Amino acid sequence: MIALGGVIGAGLFVGSGAGVAAAGPAIVVAYAVSGLLVMLVMRMLGEMSAANPASGSFSVHAERAIGPWAGFTAGWMFWTLLCVGVAIEAIGAAHIMTGWFPGTPSWAWVLAFMALFCGANLAAVAGFGEFEFWFAALKIGAIALFLGLGVLAVLGLLPGTSSPGTANLLPEGGFLPGGVDGLLVGVLASVVAYGGLETVTIAAAESDDPVRGVAKAVRTTMWRIAVVYVGSMLVVVTLLPWDDPKVTEQGPYAATLDHLGIPAAGEVMNAVVLVALLSAMNANIYGSSRMAYSLVSRGQGPRALGKVSGGVPRRAVLASCGFGFTTVLLSYWYPDTLFAWLLNMVGGVILVVWGFTAVSQLVLRRRTEREDPARLAVRMWCFPYLTWAALAGVAGVLVLMAWNPDTRVQVAFTGGLAVFLAATGFLMQRRRTSRG
Repeated sequence: MIALGGVIGAGLFVGSGAGVAAAGPAIVVAYAVSGLLVMLVMRMLGEMSAANPASGSFSVHAERAIGPWAGFTAGWMFWTLLCVGVAIEAIGAAHIMTGWFPGTPSWAWVLAFMALFCGANLAAVAGFGEFEFWFAALKIGAIALFLGLGVLAVLGLLPGTSSPGTANLLPEGGFLPGGVDGLLVGVLASVVAYGGLETVTIAAAESDDPVRGVAKAVRTTMWRIAVVYVGSMLVVVTLLPWDDPKVTEQGPYAATLDHLGIPAAGEVMNAVVLVALLSAMNANIYGSSRMAYSLVSRGQGPRALGKVSGGVPRRAVLASCGFGFTTVLLSYWYPDTLFAWLLNMVGGVILVVWGFTAVSQLVLRRRTEREDPARLAVRMWCFPYLTWAALAGVAGVLVLMAWNPDTRVQVAFTGGLAVFLAATGFLMQRRRTSRG
């Protein structure tokens, strides 16, 4: 459920509108291409996590394959990404609540949500799992209902609607009205929307049967991506003209439901988006705290965060929540400067993490085949060719980001963060080696 819920976020419900507006009907192709890349990355991560379950996930794998500096870099980059994500989601959820309850202060809702999920993650891992189970169930139910209504409308079987056929898929300007540039924007938007699946391998180390759990989650990633992302985008662009302003104003899902005459479509989608935001907050607090604890336990962070009580690294949870809440305050105090800088800094982090994952799998697969092949409960397809293809895909997306003026600054800031952390990790590694 964590894996399935992790792929359904606010980026899909709302953020996909910008991709539709740029790429037109070709957004389906964009989501399919980036979905293939995500599927390959998750297969590699699943192989390594099933063979060696660890709460540090790809950070641990990078350390084992490349060196401590690589684990340090990947781990703290991802921690920063998740903590900034907590702030973004808290602000978004508060915005919805103030719309429902006019006159209430936004900061009060942020504080309430932070306290709720910080408390849930401090209690026990079961608290995180319980929240995420029900959040995932609600999001899956919403997507299933949307797809069901959408398919009936496409077939002309929904009362009060007629089938649009291919009129919206092949409008004036063709299937790719935005040209190659529009398709590239769609690819970049879809890559960001796919973030979140990595949490399942972080959680694997604390499950009853980590090998079986992560193996099952990774093996079913393909149809989840096909149905949830590609399928829903196909429904949207089939039913609605891609240049309908409501796609970006309301979000593609709310605009589609409104087009179908579903009562209170906007408020229904606001409720679904709120659930998606709170789910992401919960998952990001969990993932960031476990990543911080893993780094500290390997001597790559402040020792004070390494204490565990009741089976939970509570100091790491508090540190992650504290950073997230500080980032929320920064967003209020410096919305156009410091907070914008933080957003740019983490813009391409997930791609760096995927790059480390691919390189790690290339090294660890060979090593595991030599030392203990029985541990390969999950195997990467067509190794090493698809691993190299995934690595090339990650590099290609980064090149596209550097080429696109709207995302170029993100590559620069993310690159700066990566270089700083890599240099710090390398110096720590050399110091530890010289002492040893």
